[in-house]
Amino acid sequence: MLFLLLPLFSSAFADTSPPTQGDFKSVKQKFVKEKAKFMNRAKDLLKERYDLGNSPAQKHTMTRGKAIQEGVRVRLPSGQSWESLANLSPDSIREKGLFPPGLTPLPHPHHSEGGMLFPRSTIDEIKKQTQRDLTRFDLDFDLPEHFLPEFPPAIFLTTRSDLGDVSQGKLITQRNFFDIFKNILNAKQLDGLRLLLTPFPQQQFNFTDDRRSALPHQGVACFDCHTNGHSNGATHLVGDIRPQEFRHRIETPSLRGVNIQRLFGSQRALKTVEDFTEFEQRAAYFDADIDRAVLKGINPLERGSQVHAMAEFQELLDFPPAPKLGIDGLLIKDKATPSELRGQNLFFGKGKCSSCHTPPFYTDNLMHNLKTERFFKKVTVNEHVSVGDGPIKTFPLRGIKDSPPYLHDGRLLTLDDTVEFFNLILEVRLTLDEKKDLVEFLRVL
Repeated sequence: MLFLLLPLFSSAFADTSPPTQGDFKSVKQKFVKEKAKFMNRAKDLLKERYDLGNSPAQKHTMTRGKAIQEGVRVRLPSGQSWESLANLSPDSIREKGLFPPGLTPLPHPHHSEGGMLFPRSTIDEIKKQTQRDLTRFDLDFDLPEHFLPEFPPAIFLTTRSDLGDVSQGKLITQRNFFDIFKNILNAKQLDGLRLLLTPFPQQQFNFTDDRRSALPHQGVACFDCHTNGHSNGATHLVGDIRPQEFRHRIETPSLRGVNIQRLFGSQRALKTVEDFTEFEQRAAYFDADIDRAVLKGINPLERGSQVHAMAEFQELLDFPPAPKLGIDGLLIKDKATPSELRGQNLFFGKGKCSSCHTPPFYTDNLMHNLKTERFFKKVTVNEHVSVGDGPIKTFPLRGIKDSPPYLHDGRLLTLDDTVEFFNLILEVRLTLDEKKDLVEFLRVL
């Protein structure tokens, strides 16, 4: 019966990007020839929208020491300042076309093609350890490495907080996970981690001719994007919007703290981490295109054992330590700086941040629609139609300094950019000093 229904389902949910046409050699030659055009276009867009310089903060780093990028990187329209924009109404900004393009949705490097793209650091280390190459012959990842999470990230477990970072500074793969975790996890958790590290066929990486890897490919593992249970900033397109040009770019969210979350997926509102795990394998891996999933090798996970085990490990992933926070998630006054304390007051007051991000983990586990379309008119940029963002999950802010870039598509490169974005969206009119204090508070969460 399932196979009889496949044509019906695939006609409703099929990917609008065309499958490979012709023999693999000629298709590859075509894409390789076009690669420079699309990558140059993507890089030009980033340069137009942002200051991409490497400007690390002096006092703050991520958990394992990588520099945090500071400063507002979004470029302003000519003749405007952040203060002048904040004094305008959303309608006025929209009619005058003054909303900074860097605050609008960020397209995929080749939006009509889409698919998973991995940072070079991830590609190199996975290839070194496992000989599996996540390079695409048609596209490269577009954002500079200094705007991405540290690699490899730390791993903290709710069950063994006494150990601190258990990653040993290594990227966890099939080659080393057992030696690192055999005395920390039970057998079911180890099996869950094994499955999270096991590659399965995916839309761009598979054994068929319709792929974007030079050679037939084993596929992609969950932790190829959710590196060490966190994120490496890898990008993709959401699978549940059609047609193709309306699909949103998505930046890989961290899995830290999934045990306290009640919604999963930035805009899908899946209700359990088990649902999320199963959804990724059955739909997101293949852009929700059932026909091609069957051809390329869909891997239906067994809910009672495999999905359960994978979810159980994910629910052990903890946030990084926050030594300045008390058990209520608020600053310990004796440990906080005056700027951080002022930032906390703004967070719970004038800035309106706590209306969604409630302590101790700084999420209300709800979806909210920011209605960004109030600020800009429908526009097509590099094949992507921007019409607003729709409802978005409230992600936890604990450990937020470790998770750049920000917002669901990674359009906000720094926490400073994030504060400017919400200052406009929420119309709170923070002063320059207030914005700096708020960033200082966010960095210690």
